Amino acid sequence: MAANKEIELKLVGDASDLDALERSAPLMEAGPARTTSLSSTYFDAPDLRLHKAGVALRIREIDGGRRLQTVKTRGDGLFARGEWESAVERREPDLNSLKGTPAAGLFSADEPFDALFTVAVERTVRQVTRGRSRIEIAIDRGRIFKSADPVSAIAVGEVELELLAGAPQDLFALAADIMAAAPLRLGVASKSARGHALLEGRLNDVANAQPVPFGDEPSAADAFRAIANACLVQLRMNEDVMLARRDSDALHQTRVAIRRLRSAFSLFGPLLRHARTDELKAELKRLSEPLGPARDLDVFLAETLADERERRPDESGLLNLEKQLQTQKAKAYDGALATLRSDEWRRLVVELAGWINVGAWLRSRDEQIARQIAGPARDFAATVLEKRYRQVRRKSRRITKITDEKRHDARISAKKLRYGSEFFADLFADKPKRERKRVVFVKAVKRLQGRLGALNDVATGHELMADAAQTGRSRSAAFAAGVTAADGDARADALLKEAKETRKALMAAEPFWR
Repeated sequence: MAANKEIELKLVGDASDLDALERSAPLMEAGPARTTSLSSTYFDAPDLRLHKAGVALRIREIDGGRRLQTVKTRGDGLFARGEWESAVERREPDLNSLKGTPAAGLFSADEPFDALFTVAVERTVRQVTRGRSRIEIAIDRGRIFKSADPVSAIAVGEVELELLAGAPQDLFALAADIMAAAPLRLGVASKSARGHALLEGRLNDVANAQPVPFGDEPSAADAFRAIANACLVQLRMNEDVMLARRDSDALHQTRVAIRRLRSAFSLFGPLLRHARTDELKAELKRLSEPLGPARDLDVFLAETLADERERRPDESGLLNLEKQLQTQKAKAYDGALATLRSDEWRRLVVELAGWINVGAWLRSRDEQIARQIAGPARDFAATVLEKRYRQVRRKSRRITKITDEKRHDARISAKKLRYGSEFFADLFADKPKRERKRVVFVKAVKRLQGRLGALNDVATGHELMADAAQTGRSRSAAFAAGVTAADGDARADALLKEAKETRKALMAAEPFWR
């Protein structure tokens, strides 16, 4: 069985998007197309041990004849994966052909395999030359269905760009041309992952941030790519939920993914020194800004105003204030969705993927930076975490006395320290004692960030109430806005005391990276 590293970029769209692409110049100018029927059945043990280990096992039938057994790994989560492929005779997995793959040793000869789901597609393939690279463009149309229930199915509409020979950068250059021809988006979920989501009833679920696993002895560059790719996966999964429905949790997790990605760029800043890095960071900040007002109104309505109505049930103006803010929220969501549907946003996400995975920062001419990029991720992480810890300690001194602006800066620093501690967790999980220290430390920094975040919500609420008082459609709503702002001030005093105590707890926690 041959072992290969598959380098592939996936774009997704609906049937009309794929039709538009078929008629576009990039494909019309490509080589001749051939269409094949593919039916791929995915297998696992009853306890799903392969899936839990990040491994997929399938048997593919090509036009009802030839059969290929393939083992794939999760890889970096987005761009590169391990792939082991061999010809087999039967429709069930061949244990002998699993030797030398990550699936080897996970099964014994007498254990059963379960057929989980099947991916049936019509694949149209072309080959193109881009720069000095040879690239296969595969357009898949079809469906994924459960083996036990073929009627329950989800659609497949994908464009896979696979590098056959040459430079990975050319994949992203070709993707830019294709996305100019059809409104496709970066694909982050493999067919295997979508099949498991179908099985488990998790389709269109909101995606929370997940721990980032690293391979053996990762470099600092490996760590950045794994972390940033994980952020992109979370962003795109929640973006799809947002495009399907107006979901406050999906909006929140989309913003979390963006904040985590921006924090990753900041934490790895010493390695990413390049004008293009600054341009992409600025674009990400600019284009994601419309998501903020919608989230602010979500939080205010669901928490602050709900508490206020419970506190003052006889204040009739609160209902008018709520109606006014709900109208504002609907407009804010319109703005957020307009951003996510824009060509600028679609292209930016793919450009970010390209820069993260194959950008020029990986080939720095500065010898010191190049050594850091290739150096151990754990050493880099310890240096970064120490720097961020000292920053939080300095910025949060006299936390009850400093200005709102300085507390905001302390909150941002605490957020980056927390995200860094979560990002690098796998690098410091070598000993149970160190892991226990990490859990205590992350809990402490998370609590401090939470209190500072609540104080920031109070400040944001003040701005919302000031605007509501000026633009309100009724005197009762304006009065209720003033009362709510005043009650927020009273809450801030208690939050300041809590922030002081949580800072003490953080300073008492032992840094786990030392």
